[in-house]
Formats: sequence, structure tokens, C-alpha cells
Amino acid sequence: MATKIRLQRHGKKGKPFYYIVVADARAPRDGKFIERLGSYNPNTNPATIELNFDKAVAWVGTGATPTDTTRGILSSKGVLYKNHLNGGITKGALTEEQANEKFNAWLEGKDKETTAKKEGLSSTKAETKKLALAAETKKKEAQAAAIAAKNAPVAEETSKEEEVEVADETEVPSEETAPVAEAEATPVVEETSVTEETPVVEKAEEAPAAETEEEAPKS
Repeated sequence: MATKIRLQRHGKKGKPFYYIVVADARAPRDGKFIERLGSYNPNTNPATIELNFDKAVAWVGTGATPTDTTRGILSSKGVLYKNHLNGGITKGALTEEQANEKFNAWLEGKDKETTAKKEGLSSTKAETKKLALAAETKKKEAQAAAIAAKNAPVAEETSKEEEVEVADETEVPSEETAPVAEAEATPVVEETSVTEETPVVEKAEEAPAAETEEEAPKS
């Protein structure tokens, strides 16, 4: 019987998680399976993988074929590398101690890589949060500036209106008093000019006439 190591889908819509199972190659994807080896949750960063390492190595060693996705999962956990080392032991190319040393060295390197990835993700997350806070602060400052700019013209208009009202109040009395002064001044000038000039002209014209009349009979 041909067997496959594959994923069996579970979870709700939009947030699936998977069981890693060994099943008959002819069985449907979510149908019956022979044995469950672990689980795979892609909703976390990095993805969460739980795996029974020894059972997975045994099934791969007996010829179970992993699908493309499960191959990557088994490779990340060292199942395929362990199976390769076991093949070297079987052929006599490696002793069991040498195979264990190589596998332990591989695990140390993998742990360092995983730790570095987690630290990088955490630092990236912190930077993203910092940038988000800075952007939010900048947005609030812009909103406050916009509100202040919107309220500023209202204060200026009210002050201008008050100035105009004060100016109108001060100009009204001057306009009323000015015509009165002019009206009083003009008649006085006309009366004085008429009364002073008229008698002078008449006397100047009558004086020579009287002299001519008196001088005529003497001749």
C-alpha cells in the first residue's frame, strides 16, 4: 500500500490549521488516515509546528512519500536529514556516533537560525509599532493645526467688526457738527461783505456829483 504524509485541513474559514497525517495515497485529502504525526499552524509568525520526530523518521524510512508542503515542514524539523544519516549508517559510510554528532551540529545551527529570525521579527514589530505611534502623533498634530487655523479667521473677523463699529461711532458726531459750522460761517461772511462794500461805493459816486452841481452857478 502506497502511503503519503500530507496535511489534513481543520479550523474555520480564513484561519485554517492542519494535522500532519499518514494516509493511504488513494484516500481523499480530509478522509481517513492511518496515523497522526503532528500539527501545523500557519496563522502565527513564524508558523507553529508540532511533530512526533521519531514516528516521522520511521514513516519516511519505510517509504512514505511526503507532499510538497509536508516535505518543507519535515525538512525544517530535520526529519529528512536524519533519514539521510540513517541511510549512511545502513550503508556503513557513517557510524551511529558520527551521525549523531552531525545531526546535533545541524540542530545547533538550526536553533541559532530560528532564534535570529525570531529576534528579527520582534525588532521589526517594535519598529513598526514605533513608526505607527509617530504617524499617529503627527496626524493628531496636523488635526490640531487644522482646527486652530479654522478658528483663527473667526477671531480676526470679530476684531475687525468691532474696529469698524468703533470707527463709525467716532465719525458720526464730526459729520453732524461740520455742516453746522460751515452753515454758520458762510452767512456771516456774505452779510459783512455786502454791508461794508455798498455804502462805500454809493458815497464815492455821490461826492463828485454834488461838487459839479455847486460849481455850475458860479460860472
